[in-house]
Amino acid sequence: MEGKYYSSERSVQLLISLLKQHNIKKCVLSPGATNLTFVASLQQDPYFECYSSVDERSAAYIACGLAAESGEPVVLSCTGATASRNYIPGLTEAYYRKLPVLAVTSTQDISRIGHHIAQVIDRRVIQNDIALLSEYIPVTDSNTNAWSNTVKINRALLELRHRGGGPVHLNVETAYSRDYSVKELPQARMIRRVMPQDVFPELPKGRIAVVIGAHQKFTDTETAFLDAFCATYDAVVFTDHTSGYKGKYRVLISILSSQAKDYCSLTSMDLLIHIGDVSGGNIGMRPHAVWRVNPDGELRDTYRKLTYVFEMEEQAFFEHYADTASLERHGYLDACRKELKAIWAKVLENVLPFSNVWIAHETAHRIPADSVLFLGILNTLRTWNYFDIPESVYGYANTGGFGIDGYISSFMGASLAHPGKLYFCVAGDLAFFYDMNVLGNRHVGRNIRILLINNGKGTEFRNYNHPGAAFGEETDKYIAAAGHFGNKSHQLVRHYAEDLGYEYLSANNKEEYLEYLDRFLTPGLTDRPMLFEVFTDNKDESDAIRMVRNLNVSIKGILVDTVKSMVGEKGKEVIKGLLGK
Repeated sequence: MEGKYYSSERSVQLLISLLKQHNIKKCVLSPGATNLTFVASLQQDPYFECYSSVDERSAAYIACGLAAESGEPVVLSCTGATASRNYIPGLTEAYYRKLPVLAVTSTQDISRIGHHIAQVIDRRVIQNDIALLSEYIPVTDSNTNAWSNTVKINRALLELRHRGGGPVHLNVETAYSRDYSVKELPQARMIRRVMPQDVFPELPKGRIAVVIGAHQKFTDTETAFLDAFCATYDAVVFTDHTSGYKGKYRVLISILSSQAKDYCSLTSMDLLIHIGDVSGGNIGMRPHAVWRVNPDGELRDTYRKLTYVFEMEEQAFFEHYADTASLERHGYLDACRKELKAIWAKVLENVLPFSNVWIAHETAHRIPADSVLFLGILNTLRTWNYFDIPESVYGYANTGGFGIDGYISSFMGASLAHPGKLYFCVAGDLAFFYDMNVLGNRHVGRNIRILLINNGKGTEFRNYNHPGAAFGEETDKYIAAAGHFGNKSHQLVRHYAEDLGYEYLSANNKEEYLEYLDRFLTPGLTDRPMLFEVFTDNKDESDAIRMVRNLNVSIKGILVDTVKSMVGEKGKEVIKGLLGK
């Protein structure tokens, strides 16, 4: 119709753009008001092959027959009220025959559910055997919603053909817009999935990096193929202490990427290969595009730039792309090492207060060879990732649930696997007391070393850059939970540890800490497990973090830091402009 084009509703635009990019064109459409913006936009685009069916029950079976005979996915669209209920028999057929049918049910704002509003029904939960996946697509009214809805729609469209395929459900909220003036359909970000038997895409030209979150220890073979990949493309591997990779291209980037008033150009790249799970190292990246490699094949869009998901083992991916006969190149790696050397030198030039940061700086590089290091989440995990550990030392943290509960127990459990190996744990006081009962477990061995940083509270909430710090001393009452567990008693943990047979050490300042550090780091097993309690102050902890995060300063970094204080989406867009993204 003249003067009518695509709907102004951004969710409709995203869905149609991605349908076209995923080569989905066949549609069986049923009449209604709630799905009007979607249907009206489809029918004006000659790309789509549309069929009409008043009866939704019939429409679903039409889609089954059309999908089976054509071998292509088929889209269904219906309005609100009970229309979608009539899809159930046909979608059941599609489920058990693995037919790629996409049921797009349109809905009003789901906050209206349960308030006796006409034609509002609850389809937030569906039967187990009518769809492989069900996603809710709210109105796209912000950049955050646009990102989230883009990922969810891609996930749904990919699932139609994934592992044999089958029906998928999208519940799309409408705003009932009457604006159909959008002539050019904005291009949504398409995410593709690559299976081992598929044709692999070409790597883009330009700078390439790999980032690894929490990961199991790499085998020698896995390390060799990752190193060969880096040698082929002059890439580097950004890690934290939980990444499990100790190859020659490893870069502990956290201290550089955490600078508050500097723009670290090393973290900008044309392609970022993302492997592993949740990272605790505050590894800020600015990739142009991200390829995720994992056997789970899930769309994990950590950096909001995901374009490919490779559902395969990492070794198969790197083996495919690497040229094992290529000459090694270290340009990117040398640049990273130069920057790290320079910033670590600045740490030495600054007099850090007695704090977890100072302790990490003095201790991390001295952990005995072939040991294991467990780190508590947030403050400890962050600060210890600023400094490197020996190549033969592997780190862990409970980054899965990312809570304070249970990581000392996890640490103890790990130590049972190799009684002859030393295991070190760095714990904050709240986490320690939360999980202290495990110290009395009768299986605890002589290979245990616990470093307890006792500041009498959740010092994370008193750090200068934490929102909780805005309340000053009042933060201690409930936000930082200060004053519990003896309120930094110098006897409570001593008695508990010694009565359980631990060797107990303690320090209140740098001199005392260094006095006992050699004993705590004694290589080899000692007669008893050890607990080293260190008493720090939250102001010193905060000041130390402030100092480490302001070692590098640049004009561009100052501008970005200033703009971050701007509220909402506008501020984010200004930052992107400053960064040239």
